Order: sequence, then C-alpha cells, then structure tokens
Amino acid sequence: MGALLELSDVRARYGQVAALHGVSLTVEEGEVVSLLGANGAGKTTTLRSVSGTVRRTGDVVLAGKRLGRASPEAVARAGVAHVPEGRGIFAELTVWENLRMGAYTVRRPDFASVQSYFPWLQDRRNQQAGTLSGGEQQMLALARAFLSRPRLLMLDEPSLGLAPLVTREVFRVVSELNQKEGVAVLVVEQNAAVALAAAQRGYVLETGEIVLSGTADELKSNDAVRSAYLGY
Repeated sequence: MGALLELSDVRARYGQVAALHGVSLTVEEGEVVSLLGANGAGKTTTLRSVSGTVRRTGDVVLAGKRLGRASPEAVARAGVAHVPEGRGIFAELTVWENLRMGAYTVRRPDFASVQSYFPWLQDRRNQQAGTLSGGEQQMLALARAFLSRPRLLMLDEPSLGLAPLVTREVFRVVSELNQKEGVAVLVVEQNAAVALAAAQRGYVLETGEIVLSGTADELKSNDAVRSAYLGY
C-alpha cells in the first residue's frame, strides 16, 4: 500500500485565531485512521483542510496530486467524501432525494450496491429525511457519501448523540465499506475506544498540533491516551 492522503505542515486559522499549527499525517490506501483530541483541538479543521472548506497553507496531497486551492467540488470529484459533524443531510428532502444529491459527481450511480449495505433505505425512500432517527440520519449520510464512490471517506464525530448500540452499528458498516470496498477512512471521534477499535493507526491532536501517533494498539496502551481518552 502507498499513501493515499498526505498532509504536510498544514496550518489554518479563523480570522486572527490559529486553529492548526503545522499538522502532518498520512492515510494509506485502504487504511482506517482515527484522529483523537478534545473539543477545540483542531480535528474538524483538519478534515476541512482536506475538503477545501477552510483556507489553509501547507501541502495536501491526494493520490500523489497536490490539491492546492481546489474547491470542495473538485476535492469531491477527486475522490474524497466528507460526512460532517451533525451529518449534513437535507432535512426537508426525502431519503431518495438526499441519495441523489450524493451521486452528483458520479456518471452511473450504483444505487443497488448502496442498498446492499443499507437495505432499509428502499422502504424509507419517500420519507422526509428530517423525520428519521439520529442513527438513521447518520446511516443516510454514510450512504450518500458512499454513492460518490470515494477513495477516502472522512467522518466527523459519527457517534455524536447516538446510543452505544447505534454507534456500534455505524462503525460496523464503516468497517464493511473499508474491508469490502477498499475505502480508506479518516475518522474524527471523541469516543476513543470505538475509534481505535476500528482503526489500524491513529493520531492525537492537541491545540492544533499532532502530539502523538502510532498503531491503534500502541495508542490504546499509552498511559496518556488511556488517562485522557479511554478513562482508565
């Protein structure tokens, strides 16, 4: 495997407030990588730096090509699907209309494949998306992202507001997409135990800087990570 995504000395700010102070990380082809950190650490901004929704400096390279100042649409067409915190579904549209929005970059969307991972979508296709449960909305956001046939799937706090059982189901589907479809995943998640269980490697971000990295097992056995993020 080679590096699919490479960030080198990425810096970003909101007005006068610096959010990232030189973040460097990699995601290999077909790999699941978790990005851990407290609120305000810069996790969401790191994902936005890739998807082109925040101004940044430094290099972001996808499959050997620098993204430069590529627009969010160009980044999506290059193979990156970003599921933001809060899911980002179109609440007033139907389930089917949401899925069609996710397929806008694809000439021949594979709806059948998506329904094999999310079989309940067919029965709910005409339901208004905003009336779905939180877990169903997160699944819809995943399905919509998968329809774009991404090489890299970026997830921002996918367990937010979900019950533990629903969280496990969300991560089960993410793992299936990774293992069966070869989709690389970069996941931002405060539930470190769940994130590290699904990932091969991880990074810890504090106040806009990477302070620790390693395999998932290494991070789970690190005393600082255990104390700050795993609660034991």
